[in-house]
Amino acid sequence: MAHGDITHIDIPVSDLEQAKAFYSQVFGWQISAPPGFEDYPMWHAPNKISGGGLAPRSEGFTQPRSYVEVDSIDETLAKVTQIGGRVLMEKSPISDTSWWAIFADPDGNEVGLYEGVTNVEE
Repeated sequence: MAHGDITHIDIPVSDLEQAKAFYSQVFGWQISAPPGFEDYPMWHAPNKISGGGLAPRSEGFTQPRSYVEVDSIDETLAKVTQIGGRVLMEKSPISDTSWWAIFADPDGNEVGLYEGVTNVEE
């Protein structure tokens, strides 16, 4: 993925099992929960490009949220606040090599950010 690509879409759900059955039957998505994320099953579209998660619905998370890959979350959030957006969630780790954050644009639309290292030498 490149800077600016949409990398992930979270769909808020009230019943994970019902949502897994629904989306797999409607779209043919493969849905499974990675180890350590049992309450966050991930979906993958047949094209193997699109994907996301089925996240528990909460008071602040009621609509699907797209995530955009960026080179630097810190730089992106600084730019967001300079031009009228606001940070809803600061940069937080996903793993040792990836992070996420959430901001709102001037109209209040929520957008997620993803920063990650894909080629890590061991």
